[in-house]
Amino acid sequence: MQPSANPEFLRRAIALATENVVSGAGGPFGAVIVRDGRIVGEGVNTVTAVYDPTAHGEVNAIRAAAKALGAFSLAGCQLYTSCEPCPMCLAAAYWARIDAIYYGASAADAARAGFDDAFLYGEFRKDKAERKLPAMQLLGDEAWSSFAAWIVSPNKIAY
Repeated sequence: MQPSANPEFLRRAIALATENVVSGAGGPFGAVIVRDGRIVGEGVNTVTAVYDPTAHGEVNAIRAAAKALGAFSLAGCQLYTSCEPCPMCLAAAYWARIDAIYYGASAADAARAGFDDAFLYGEFRKDKAERKLPAMQLLGDEAWSSFAAWIVSPNKIAY
C-alpha cells in the first residue's frame, strides 16, 4: 500500500534545489527521504562541488538516510525529489527499497534546462553490442570465485 503524499516534503526538496543553485553550490536538484512522517535524510546535487558524477541529490539523500537509520534498506521510506529521477537515481531508489517516489519537475522539464536523460534511456533499450559505451566480459570463470566465496561465507549479510 502506497503512503499518501505530503506536499510539504516536496516543497522542502524544491527549496533545497533552489538554494543549491542560488548559493552556487551545485545543480538544481534536491531530495528528502521520509519515514514515519519525518525527514530522515536530505541531499542536493554536489556533482561539480565534489567532483563525483554520482553525487545527485537523490543519491546523496539516500546515503544520508541510510547512515542516519543505520540500515542499507530504506523500506518504509518515501523519496521526495525536486525532479523526476534520472536512470541512476531511479535504480538507486530501487536498490534502497524505497516505497514510493514523489517528484516535482518532469524529465522533460529537466531536458529544457539542459539535463536530458533521453540518451541514457535510448542506450538501455539497445543490445549491448550497439551501445555507444563498449562493454565486454573478461575472466568470467575467475570472477565467479568472488560469488563462490559469497555463497559459502558464514559472514555474509544478504541484501
